[in-house]
Amino acid sequence: MCDHSGGVLVFAEQDAGKLAEVSLELLSKGRELADALHQPLGAILCGHGLTDQPSQLIAFGCDAVYLADDPLLATYTTLPYAQVVSEVIAERKPEVVIFGASPAGRDLAPRVASRLRTGLTADCTNLRIGDHTDPVRKTEYKNLLHQIRPAFGGNIIATIVTPEHRPQMATVREGVMRMPQADPARKGEIVRVKPNLGPEAAVVRIVERVKAERKVNLKGAKVVVSGGAGVGSSEGFELVRELAHTLGGEVGASRAAVDAGYIARDHQVGQTGTTVRPKLYIAAGISGSVQHRAGMAEAGKILAINTDPEAPIFSFAHYGIVGDLFEVIPKMIEAFKSKA
Repeated sequence: MCDHSGGVLVFAEQDAGKLAEVSLELLSKGRELADALHQPLGAILCGHGLTDQPSQLIAFGCDAVYLADDPLLATYTTLPYAQVVSEVIAERKPEVVIFGASPAGRDLAPRVASRLRTGLTADCTNLRIGDHTDPVRKTEYKNLLHQIRPAFGGNIIATIVTPEHRPQMATVREGVMRMPQADPARKGEIVRVKPNLGPEAAVVRIVERVKAERKVNLKGAKVVVSGGAGVGSSEGFELVRELAHTLGGEVGASRAAVDAGYIARDHQVGQTGTTVRPKLYIAAGISGSVQHRAGMAEAGKILAINTDPEAPIFSFAHYGIVGDLFEVIPKMIEAFKSKA
């Protein structure tokens, strides 16, 4: 068996045998962090009867997959997962452990951090390896995990480090990391972990599961039409929806529009919402704050519509229309339908 101690570990979340997209996204960043540290990348996979998933994780960049198989791990429950993940981390002693900021990840990560008596930064939007100098102790630390996340309601960006404790742990929001390309030819090791789960791990039993499918697929959309505070009302968003429907896209929104109650939070794009990378992003009535830009700046083409010619969004949009969206959007819809 190869020695894969140290390095970076990713919690690979799965549900009914399907690996979570956020976990695959984290393998891309995990590979980058591991290479910067010149150390291996591993994944912790818990479940029951999993066969193909370990090789999938290796194809997406893992050097080793720590597979814990037990009937109590078939469906996520807090206690058995926390015990197994904590034991793997304690044995392997990684420098960095990252979780997706999914409901399961947000439940599991703080419990693991508490067991291991280390720190945890939640809802990160970026991670990188770098140095840090403590201005009080005058101590320099090399190759720390810089955990970057919005703070104070998204009004500032904080960089957090954990210089004294290991592992350095973070949860990362879905969609902020790029999905890596799978390489079926990659080689890696599958390390089987034998869970030692006593009766205390089974005190919670799942009686019934009710799953609601997500109605908005902003991440997978090739076209996103977003409205901001300038839309003015929930009724105004009907025009945004019509344009999105005409273009075969999804409806997005700025935080200001969501906070105003114009549209549901599932549609929010930005640092505190969903990160999108469509081929075309249309921003209607959105000023273009730093927080919104963080969630859509990597779109292939950005078209901005705003009555204010000085709106910040025009500084990074590929195309801009200075005008009233209630006049511009109907003309866009008409022009597209006439060529369809």
